[in-house]
Amino acid sequence: MRVIGIDPGSRICGWGVVEESTRTLVHVDSGAVFVDTKLSLPERLQMIYEQLRQAIDTFGPAEAAIEQVFHHKNAKSALVLGQARGAAILACVHANIPVYEYSATQIKQAVSGYGRADKQQVALMVKSLLRLPETAWEDTADALAGAICHLNSRKMKQATEKMTRGKTR
Repeated sequence: MRVIGIDPGSRICGWGVVEESTRTLVHVDSGAVFVDTKLSLPERLQMIYEQLRQAIDTFGPAEAAIEQVFHHKNAKSALVLGQARGAAILACVHANIPVYEYSATQIKQAVSGYGRADKQQVALMVKSLLRLPETAWEDTADALAGAICHLNSRKMKQATEKMTRGKTR
């Protein structure tokens, strides 16, 4: 199973593709959309959409994991972040990829075992879990962590469903 994780942002939108191959997680590729803040908001959203679509088309993930928007101190920033997140979701939906949403706490818990881990801790755990030669940049590490979270969550859900089916027989 190949999953793209997306860490939405209006200035930097991280993405990372992870594949589960016979019980191991493999880093396929990762990067970020660096948005020119001098562009209008519609142009920035288009840039996010187009570059994510390019990554999706190139690496062919079957599913997507994206971080949910949480509260934000600045209402205007939260709205812009929500719009960037919408552009990212739309890129996945237009590629017919199901999108799964996870809170920042769920993602941090999945990779570090601690839901309040800082960005550096998450990046170091992503490096370890994916056996990367160097620590990924924060936004990219967060996106890879989202993909890892989704792959682990899928396994737990499948195991639970299997156990439930066994009890009904």
